[in-house]
Amino acid sequence: MKILYFAWLRQKIGTGEEQIDPPESVATAGQLIDWLATRGPGYATAFKDARAVKIAVNQTFGDRETPIAANDEVAFFPPVTGG
Repeated sequence: MKILYFAWLRQKIGTGEEQIDPPESVATAGQLIDWLATRGPGYATAFKDARAVKIAVNQTFGDRETPIAANDEVAFFPPVTGG
């Protein structure tokens, strides 16, 4: 699974992209967030307020209930504001 992190999430985690193989029990974007938050202090800090994190699965906006699969691309980013 390809994971992309943008803006302050990338800064807190320390990378903009990684390939991961989450446990089979991780079947939704929300479960992925919960699992990622256990991978270390940077991840825990980045996902501390998961409600502030937007999700896209295969370049389509989703939410915590969006199903994910092994070959998906999952992106996490902060809310975007216009101006």
